[in-house]
Amino acid sequence: MKQRTLAQLRGYERGVQLLMVNQFTINLGFYMLMPYLATHLAGPLGLAGWLVGLILGVRNFSQQGMFLVGGTLADRLGYKPMIIAGLVLRTVGFATLGLVDSVPALIAASAATGLAGALFNPASRAYLAADAGERRVEAFALFNVFYQAGILLGPLVGMVLTGVGFRVTCLTAAGIFAVLSVVQIRALPARRGGGRQGSVLSQWRSVLANRPFLLFSLAMTGSYVMSFQVYLALPLEVRRLGGEGDFATAAVAVLFAVSGLSTIFGQTRVTAWCKARMAPGRAITWGLLVMGVAFVPLLSAAAMPVPDGGAGLWLLAAVPPALSAVLLALGTMIAYPFEMDTIVRLSGDRLVATHYGLYNTICGIGITLGNLLTGAALDAARAAGLSALPWTALALLGLACAAALYGLDRTGRLAPPAPIAEADQDPASERATA
Repeated sequence: MKQRTLAQLRGYERGVQLLMVNQFTINLGFYMLMPYLATHLAGPLGLAGWLVGLILGVRNFSQQGMFLVGGTLADRLGYKPMIIAGLVLRTVGFATLGLVDSVPALIAASAATGLAGALFNPASRAYLAADAGERRVEAFALFNVFYQAGILLGPLVGMVLTGVGFRVTCLTAAGIFAVLSVVQIRALPARRGGGRQGSVLSQWRSVLANRPFLLFSLAMTGSYVMSFQVYLALPLEVRRLGGEGDFATAAVAVLFAVSGLSTIFGQTRVTAWCKARMAPGRAITWGLLVMGVAFVPLLSAAAMPVPDGGAGLWLLAAVPPALSAVLLALGTMIAYPFEMDTIVRLSGDRLVATHYGLYNTICGIGITLGNLLTGAALDAARAAGLSALPWTALALLGLACAAALYGLDRTGRLAPPAPIAEADQDPASERATA
């Protein structure tokens, strides 16, 4: 697998190669710190639970709420400056998290780490799409491999470093982002955003007027709600049946491992297979269907009597969630590269970063609402003794999203828009340069 991945990586230009390594390193640094931040805030710093939630929520809000701004700036100023700005800002944010203990400073640091993601995420994806050209689908498949590898390795490195001290973890993560910033400044080629722009408001109006893109974004939101259940509903189900002991901890770790390893070893093969046999819209539809089916093992397990203990209980607690995690990973592998490519096609290769920014914001809002509803369904299921309720709802969500994508594809709404004539664009504006 390693040789195959490296061979594919060497087939791209230097910019694409750097973006792959960037994403692995970004996720490595992020996930070696963030899973342990809440414990640090509530433990050594002794903050109240609501303050811990506030600090973590500020990071998520600042990232999701600023994606559109980050994408807009990337199209106007260039992709490279926004990537570098995001990396530098996260360097400062992570270092501050390890060095301060006052609540205002922690909130500011958390906001900085979120804003950093809003700056470099749309820019890096737009840059990758521009540099990969006709090989966008394959590039995004490989991108997802590096993305998942960082998620998988980060918590393991963080666990070792946090055993020494959380400050060591923060400063190490900050150092990783600092080195990455220097590498981008020296080695990442400059790239221009596609298309001319007028004012920021006209730029936003252009994207908001792209109805097929907005419909696609709304239809895809459910896929992010479903995939996030690897971090929410599946671990809660494991702990509901397996308790809070070592077994449940190990079983939850297995969930994350099988999800990440499935993608690392299977993504490029799945993408190649799908591209040879399916149009993009059909591939995304099948991916969403598989994600909906991912909750069938849990739905089936809910109909079984719960053993009093022993191996039977452990199998019931571990195997259905693990199967669901694998199927969620498979559905994401099928859909993700074509999803990213479809955003570029629906944008008409204009304002690509702005489209990615708005897409991330829409999906981020959907994840928040979806998690609230999923949590409510889990609570209602426990109170009413209806353990199948959340899994039924999530499976139906997958079917609804797949049906929506199928409808968009059949009606031609996933086809690229007609090119915009140069005369119809703002003659006073100039193409953004990096």
